Amino acid sequence: FPAVIAAATLAFSHTFWRHAVIAETYTFYTALLLIELIMLLQYVKTKRKMFLCLLGLFNGLAIANHMFAAIAFICYLVFCIVLLARRQIRLRHFRTIALLWVIGAAPYVYLILKDIIQTGNFTDAAASALFGKSWQANVLNVSLSAQLIKGNLLLIAYNFPTPNIIFFLVGLYGLKKVSPTRGFANILLALLILFFVFAFRYTVPDRYVFFIPFYCVASVLIGVGFNLLIPKPNRRVLCWIVFIFALLPIPAYIIAPGIAQKQKFNLSTRVDVPYRNDYVWFLQPWKAGYSGAEEFAEEVFEILELDAVVYADNTMVYPLLYVQEVKGKRTDIKIISEYAGSEGLPLVSEKSIEQW
Repeated sequence: FPAVIAAATLAFSHTFWRHAVIAETYTFYTALLLIELIMLLQYVKTKRKMFLCLLGLFNGLAIANHMFAAIAFICYLVFCIVLLARRQIRLRHFRTIALLWVIGAAPYVYLILKDIIQTGNFTDAAASALFGKSWQANVLNVSLSAQLIKGNLLLIAYNFPTPNIIFFLVGLYGLKKVSPTRGFANILLALLILFFVFAFRYTVPDRYVFFIPFYCVASVLIGVGFNLLIPKPNRRVLCWIVFIFALLPIPAYIIAPGIAQKQKFNLSTRVDVPYRNDYVWFLQPWKAGYSGAEEFAEEVFEILELDAVVYADNTMVYPLLYVQEVKGKRTDIKIISEYAGSEGLPLVSEKSIEQW
């Protein structure tokens, strides 16, 4: 039951749920992170090197999915170096783990090497691989404002609107008592702190997303806290109460948009997206019934003249292309942008302006 509570807490947390139903990389990364922790747990319980090898493979695959995995990579690397220094693993084991990590990360490693070869600039390629083209200042940010702190605390509270959050504090306090080894507990706590610090001082517009791995580890500690605080003989009745508490986020998400809209709460989202109530769109994690993007594209196609050319921004170009290419509507229209375009058309850039 503690595991059920931990899983339900993560599943019903606003940001994890929201990104479990849209096409993004973050929840897939969370799945890989949990697999990594299971492999690590199996190793510390059995001392079988196979689980360390699988840990390397899955972390490499996570790197290929999102550079977020570099945070966990640092923790695992330190752990393996300590094992090597204590002669609990040998150098050949370390090499095997590293090889499997490279195999898992191979898709991303290939792209990095390709970028280096094409540009001939190692520094720019490495910076792009680590930070993207535009986010280096955000990734390395070390300053905090009162507005940033307030916003982050509200986001965290909105993900755990349940009395069960008390179990997190208990789990944090008692983790080392129940952990099979001190090393496993240290890695779990290090991940909790590093993921929290990274997201808390991150300044990109969608920074709320980067708390997901922190919520993941926090949910594990909520399960640990329940196991420690509620003795087994008393669980029969208390289990139902705690499970009902775990469901409280659902009604909270139902009523929150109306309250926020009435208070004119600033969500810091784009307010110029057609057919979208931002309070409902952001604060309710489920996306069933939302068809704003398709309605927008349908209206654009209805009012455009024959053989029109549409110059679309990053948000609008993909719904238009989807309706045109997948549904086969208005194939006479040419859609252009800096990011994508109708089949056979070059992207709009300084180089293509003359051609246009």
